[in-house]
Amino acid sequence: MKKISVILLLLGGIVGVFMALKPHKPKRPNIVFIMSDDHAYQAISAYDKRLTSTPNIDRIAKDGMLFTNACVTNSICAPSRAVILTGKHSHINGKIDNYFPFDTTNITFPQLLQANGYQTAMFGKLHFGNNPKGFDEFQILPDQGNYYNPDIITKKEGPKKLIGYVTDLITDITLNWLKNERDPEKPFFLAYLHKAPHREWIPAERHYKEFIHKTFPEPSTLFDNYEGRGTAAKEAEMNLLKHMNWAGDSKIFPENMKKLGIKESHSYDIALYNGTVGRMNAAQRKIWDDTYRPMNEEFIKRYPTMTEKEKMQWRYQRYMQDYLGCIASVDEGVGKVLDFLKENGLDENTIVVYTSDQGFYLGEHGWFDKRFIFDESFKTPLIVKWPGIIKAGSKNSQMVQNLDFAQTFLEAAGIKPPSDMQGESLIPIFKGQGKNFRDAAYYHYYEYPSVHMVKRHYGIVTEQFKLIHFYYDVDEWELYDRRKDKNELKNVYNDPAYAKIKADLHKKLAQLRIKYKDSEELDKMYIAKYKELEKSGKIFR
Repeated sequence: MKKISVILLLLGGIVGVFMALKPHKPKRPNIVFIMSDDHAYQAISAYDKRLTSTPNIDRIAKDGMLFTNACVTNSICAPSRAVILTGKHSHINGKIDNYFPFDTTNITFPQLLQANGYQTAMFGKLHFGNNPKGFDEFQILPDQGNYYNPDIITKKEGPKKLIGYVTDLITDITLNWLKNERDPEKPFFLAYLHKAPHREWIPAERHYKEFIHKTFPEPSTLFDNYEGRGTAAKEAEMNLLKHMNWAGDSKIFPENMKKLGIKESHSYDIALYNGTVGRMNAAQRKIWDDTYRPMNEEFIKRYPTMTEKEKMQWRYQRYMQDYLGCIASVDEGVGKVLDFLKENGLDENTIVVYTSDQGFYLGEHGWFDKRFIFDESFKTPLIVKWPGIIKAGSKNSQMVQNLDFAQTFLEAAGIKPPSDMQGESLIPIFKGQGKNFRDAAYYHYYEYPSVHMVKRHYGIVTEQFKLIHFYYDVDEWELYDRRKDKNELKNVYNDPAYAKIKADLHKKLAQLRIKYKDSEELDKMYIAKYKELEKSGKIFR
């Protein structure tokens, strides 16, 4: 018996050695995809410390990779989200603007993750569709959602109304799922999606009380006159002074507008204000009014003698106070989620992504909003950490796009992406091996004529140059040297010194249009369909 026991022990030891030598299949990573709405990269201190501090978002950059040339394919909310979900350009997935419907026959990457064993959840702002495919659980805002006491659509309970501040509520829902509903036996994909800092920029009480007393440095191009550029920049309706709403955006009480003889910037100006603060309960509204009333009273005193320049400067400060105040609560929420991952031993095997659906103008060129291929709206923040794969504190300047997220997440999960996806996996870049990644990005914007009146255009962008074609009611080309002209103030399209560069870019742009299956025929088709929507009154002007 003793001999048999010894033999069994020896055999057990040998088996143990072989088991130890046999390579274990790596555990598939969890994925936490954090996306805010209209969060400019200039408003993240990991990119630029002049405007504000975002210590928690910066933690992701400290532990991971910060992309300095990340960009979108179409700088507008719903289309950007459709591109992310499908890995396809807008003209392929059908969601070219905020009006055209999303083609629901598209296969999204969360569907593929779910079908291959991932637990999936989405919380926050999707913007289009009330039943996102591929999610075991979701709680999403209808359309744009509201900052205070928002309505929400749930998978399990149907529609309901929540009481509180939207950013905090989305964070609480997310943390509850991580703590109480997550299956610890499965890898998970979690989409944690903020409404903030989307217009009309209503911060949480703790932040508007703080930020209303702050002042911020002005951008050097705040008073841009658009010399040296074409028709599109001159005719866009995104000027802080001329086109921003006095009540809805700058928070001038409607009765004070009447007292000062200030007309609404748009027919929906006061309606938007009443619709947003009107959702507050009595206690919330009292604190709001008590905080914003002194600002209103000071404005009443100043307004009659203010110059146009002073009005512009005043509106810029008001914009930044509320916009950056909204971001403060996003940063706090990100910190809470990062803390949970770390405290529960999930951080080492979780990919964490922070991004926005596009960039945003923070007074550069005198503008707010997005839409243009120019850098402030075209470029988006992208920060990724993946312990063991991404070197902490690294930076990358390659032309990565929101088009690439789907393939990246699928490859990380060990899933072969569909052949019709159009992006590229970022994993070689994560590993420091992506030297031959794309050398040029393709962009196409469609929503015109509509709000902000940014003309239709498409273009090609490399690390150094940008070639743009504005079309439909104009036919104009613009070329910018991104290294020599960082503010994109001088169109060098007709400069003889750039003749060869221009010719090369035209050739590459034509090749990209073919590669991504875009064409002049599609341009014309979408214009014709857009005109049909205009006639039916479905376009917001």
